[in-house]
Amino acid sequence: MVDPAARIQNVRYAIRNVVAEALKLEREGREILYCNVGDPLKFDFATPPHMVEAVRKAMADGHNGYAPSPGLMQAREAVAQDATERGFPGVSAEDVMITAGASEAIELTLTAMLDPGDSLLLPSPGYPLYNAVAAKLQVEVIPYHLDEARGWSVDAGELDRLVGPRTRAVVICNPNNPTGGLTDKAGLLQVLEVARRRGLAVLSDEIYDRLLYGAPHTPTATLAEDVPIITFNGLSKAYLACGWRVGWAIFSNRKLTQALRGAAMRLADARLCGPAPAQYAVKPALEGPQDHIAQMMGKLRERRDVTVRRLNAIPGLSCVEPGGAFYAMPRLQLPGVTDDERFVIDLLHETGVLFVHGSGFGQAPGTQHFRVVFLPPPAVLERAFDKLEAFVRSLQATRATG
Repeated sequence: MVDPAARIQNVRYAIRNVVAEALKLEREGREILYCNVGDPLKFDFATPPHMVEAVRKAMADGHNGYAPSPGLMQAREAVAQDATERGFPGVSAEDVMITAGASEAIELTLTAMLDPGDSLLLPSPGYPLYNAVAAKLQVEVIPYHLDEARGWSVDAGELDRLVGPRTRAVVICNPNNPTGGLTDKAGLLQVLEVARRRGLAVLSDEIYDRLLYGAPHTPTATLAEDVPIITFNGLSKAYLACGWRVGWAIFSNRKLTQALRGAAMRLADARLCGPAPAQYAVKPALEGPQDHIAQMMGKLRERRDVTVRRLNAIPGLSCVEPGGAFYAMPRLQLPGVTDDERFVIDLLHETGVLFVHGSGFGQAPGTQHFRVVFLPPPAVLERAFDKLEAFVRSLQATRATG
């Protein structure tokens, strides 16, 4: 028997973990309404045809071998050009690393930056990949709590208080997964001021930067040239190509990030390359037609509005309106409910509706939440919320008479 490494014991991924229970029920013949996974292609969205054609042509033309480890040059140039057009200062192709999804960009960057015993400031709620990688690297996670009462905003004062002697970086997810919260320019400037005074790098996860409901998105790297900033992005969300696994990191402010970029590139060399044919879609994605984004947001706006309206109408639930992405993070304030994971599992067994528990993403102590993915069509969402409301009202009635 081979025992696993002790450092892996703390690796958890709530988004995938709850699915096993749903699949078990589905195999037993139950209908499951999936409102748990952020994959638009499981619903009524499709990858833009010109991107599909670019990959098909690349494969037909024989581009099926390894790509350069840092990524296909035309892809790196397209990312750099797009960043330049959006206000990133002084970015060239050599500052871009193409990876197997934004997830690999995150992992390579954290691995290149952090030693065991270092610490990393992570948003709470936040995307659990960061916690999983930190656990693998034996890095201390310091959660900073997003302010639900102010639209899930960042409290720069809390950030400042949490910085320790071995804190190396702060992560911003903007727009945020799982809350859909959008940090504005003023909030980003406050974070950058803390990073500047405290000597921190800023890791800015902007994978949902084009999926917005009105307020503009400000790329973090456009706001400072005296702070090391690494931006993560990719084709998965706005360009509807999750399974192609094409992402990237942009190392801004070259004098401050050059050594880190070199270390990350060496790690990229060691894993050979990201998926090669799909990288031929980066240039046509960023430079080609963008019509699909407006069409996508038209659908998502309706679904967001349905979600917020229905959740806020259920007694004991409250939901902050998301400013971006396709997630909402409603709060549970129900008598006797002290374990949101138990709530989610009980809801699944009783109704067939699958959400993800808020504790899987982190949350303020003493609070309970769950994450809703509002990618399904409105009719499916309405059914899911009907079942959720009936479950909650039944729970409240039972507690009232018990």
